[in-house]
Amino acid sequence: MKIRRMLATAVAAAVTTPLVLLSATPALADTKPSPASTQKPAAGEDDEPPTLEELKAAVALAQKEYDAAVAAVARADAAVEALDKADHPLVVAASDAKKAAEAAAAAKAAADAELAKAEEAREKLAEDATDEEKKAADEAVATAKTAAEAAATAETAADAKAKDTAEALEEARVAAFTTLDLARKVEKAAAKELASAKEELKYFEWIGQECAVDGAVKVSLSGPDRITAGTSALFSLRVSNTTQRTLDDVEAYVFAAAIPEGDEEDDFFEEYVTVEWYSTAVPKWTPVTELDNAVEFGELVKGGHSDAKLRLTIDPKAPAGPGVAFAVGAYENNDGSCGMNEKHSTADFEIVAAKGDKPKPAPTPSPSTSTPAPVATTGTTPQGGSSSTPVTGGNLAATGSNDALPMIGLAAAGAVALGAGAVFVARRRKAGADA
Repeated sequence: MKIRRMLATAVAAAVTTPLVLLSATPALADTKPSPASTQKPAAGEDDEPPTLEELKAAVALAQKEYDAAVAAVARADAAVEALDKADHPLVVAASDAKKAAEAAAAAKAAADAELAKAEEAREKLAEDATDEEKKAADEAVATAKTAAEAAATAETAADAKAKDTAEALEEARVAAFTTLDLARKVEKAAAKELASAKEELKYFEWIGQECAVDGAVKVSLSGPDRITAGTSALFSLRVSNTTQRTLDDVEAYVFAAAIPEGDEEDDFFEEYVTVEWYSTAVPKWTPVTELDNAVEFGELVKGGHSDAKLRLTIDPKAPAGPGVAFAVGAYENNDGSCGMNEKHSTADFEIVAAKGDKPKPAPTPSPSTSTPAPVATTGTTPQGGSSSTPVTGGNLAATGSNDALPMIGLAAAGAVALGAGAVFVARRRKAGADA
């Protein structure tokens, strides 16, 4: 979704802001950050996504390589066809050599016949033949034999030449077909690269416009005040459409974490809290991951709302202390418009150490048996509902004054930061689903 790109941009500054600045005043937790393009990337962050100019250059290069591959295929194909034409030098040479070999074979056969004839004549000489007649017969045999030997030598040479030229022609054909096959493979790979580059450019242009920052989708998040380490707890999440039109695709981006103490900023990203969600649009427990932290609600009619459940499981090794769950609403319409609410809803809770020396392992309830499905809400329909009940419950970061609010601001940043590094993966997942 386009909204994912906007979220990554809007929060990039927050996640690179020193923790001490976030702790300076609660107001900073809701301050709109400057665009990510003005921020210095944090150490270890992934490379920035390609720019429009880079994508256009990639398409141009891929097109150039594809055109060259097409031309190479044409040349290779022409070379193959040329070797089938009678006027090709190798074809002419092979043909001439074959004819010469056939002529040499005929000449040898004739010479052999003459030799046989001369030998037969000598054998038939009468016993009373003169010495001159015998000498003439011997000379005729010798002459025929010399001619036969010469014809045999010529035939051997002609056969060798015919074989060599035929092999040269065959090798040329094999080479031509090999080159053609390779050229076609290169063309296929180049076509794939060109299609991929064009797809990236097309997608970039599709998401190129910034989404609106508005209050079209409000969220309300509430849950228990205390969660024991090693156990799970259910939270309620509601999204409400405050506009006078139907929103085609509504999502809430969620995150939960154990809040670190002091300046232990790195501990914020410890995986102490696992989040799963269950909505009417997607009626199964679905984990929140680094690549996808969106709860899907589908279509939401004007003035309507829809509910989902969040299941937070606290790691048995989670330290006792404060925790926070965070949610922000977003939408995207079929006409390409999209937006997100700059105000997020939070639910604070306390992580309580497990009783006993060793905490009990977290349960793994099944959605169909031990885990309750989302609570039905009056006026809510399967794809978003039409109730006009306003958002209630939870704490809006923009209005609260909790002492943990600076850390909540960091939680809000972290929520999207987890998915920012994989924004292209998330976009492709969404694009594939829409295709």
